[in-house]
Amino acid sequence: MSKSGVSYRGRLLVATPAIDSGPFRRSVVYLLDHDDDGALGVIVNRPLDADVDDVLPDWADLVAAPVCLFHGGPVQVDSALAVGLADHDKLPTTVGWQPMCGHIGLVDLDGPVPGSGELVGLRVFAGYAGWAPGQLEDELDEASWLVVDARDEDLLSPRPEELWHEVMRRQHGDLRFWSTFPSDPSAN
Repeated sequence: MSKSGVSYRGRLLVATPAIDSGPFRRSVVYLLDHDDDGALGVIVNRPLDADVDDVLPDWADLVAAPVCLFHGGPVQVDSALAVGLADHDKLPTTVGWQPMCGHIGLVDLDGPVPGSGELVGLRVFAGYAGWAPGQLEDELDEASWLVVDARDEDLLSPRPEELWHEVMRRQHGDLRFWSTFPSDPSAN
């Protein structure tokens, strides 16, 4: 739990138009951890122009389409972080699987490649998003982020560039209207 007594682990942070520049503009962040020590997540809608096969060829067959690296966030962009979705009937028994929330977990890229059928899919991220204790709560108070329920398929979306709109469209009430917010309000 965070200092506020609420944990958003396993949920999505969706950037509001209050974030109008930088790596978090129109981003969708899957929160892997959130407690008194801060929060950690990965941006799931920023594919990079780099194939996983070129960087980690042994892992490419497990990566869900598009089979590329993703920009996970501005922290440690020179390191890779792998997040996998386990089969719903069984959790991986492979050394290097660290469950995070439900059937989603971290996969150690220095460990053995999981066996066939253990993972539904995998994403490899260059960097991650991190918040110091209380920082995320402050950004939520500033209305920089919306916290919404995550679906397993958000992590492995075959159309990550459309994920911000898709997540907003499935919300109820006024939140759904955010999906129609123009990319550049000044051109409206």
